Amino acid sequence: MSERKSAAYRLGLITLAMLAVLTIIEFFVAVYVQSVYVQSLVLLFIIAVVKAAIIVQNFMHIARLWREESH
Repeated sequence: MSERKSAAYRLGLITLAMLAVLTIIEFFVAVYVQSVYVQSLVLLFIIAVVKAAIIVQNFMHIARLWREESH
């Protein structure tokens, strides 16, 4: 397997692991942080934004928009 392909797989697995951990945290926040409704909503919103940022960064390649193109 080429180095580039190996790096892509590694990035995909790391992203999958990070999203899985954040989803587990999200579940526990939703189930157990019910004492203050607004507090749990804020935590869930922050987790959702972090998950969206991970997906955008790793799969949508937004960083390429600001790079110089090399021919």
